[in-house]
Amino acid sequence: MFYKVVALVLIGVWVGGRTLCAVISGEDVAYVARLARLRLTEDEQAQMTRDLSSVLGYVEHMDELSLEDVQPTARVVDLVNELRPDEVKPGLTKDQALANAPEVADGGFAVPAAGS
Repeated sequence: MFYKVVALVLIGVWVGGRTLCAVISGEDVAYVARLARLRLTEDEQAQMTRDLSSVLGYVEHMDELSLEDVQPTARVVDLVNELRPDEVKPGLTKDQALANAPEVADGGFAVPAAGS
């Protein structure tokens, strides 16, 4: 539940026509929870208010970093998709595949007609 609310806040949800800042109010949490269709108890709302203020404070702290010489990256380490070679391997025979089927029709799995 917490992550749903954090995701809404971090993607730029506006609360009452203003952007959220590092200090978030209980009303802000209630509004965002309502958007996420979450019911929070008073204790959960208080905890969420503290947690979200902490998260948003950390995000504001990151804004203070000097990143002029840092190249934009999608990941920290250069990765190349290491795929195994396509090799034909023996699989199930038709009889083995159909052995546990609840019903077989015309040499294949019997399934209900679409829309039935």
